[in-house]
Amino acid sequence: MPQVANMTDVEEIGTAAGKVWSFLADNGPASLTKLTKNLDVSRELAMQAIGWLAREDKIEFEQAARGRLVRLK
Repeated sequence: MPQVANMTDVEEIGTAAGKVWSFLADNGPASLTKLTKNLDVSRELAMQAIGWLAREDKIEFEQAARGRLVRLK
């Protein structure tokens, strides 16, 4: 049976989403690698934060020469 996220998990993802949003606002589009490196969060948490922001329609994705970038709308 899958484990349900507890409030601490949800709060951690929300906090990471705020960090991602702030980083993108200050620095422009970034790759997942750049986000995880600069925000000192795990790849998994960064992906969850990006999902959170995507669900809120606050980010979009663009194709770059070396992969996909995340940017604010």
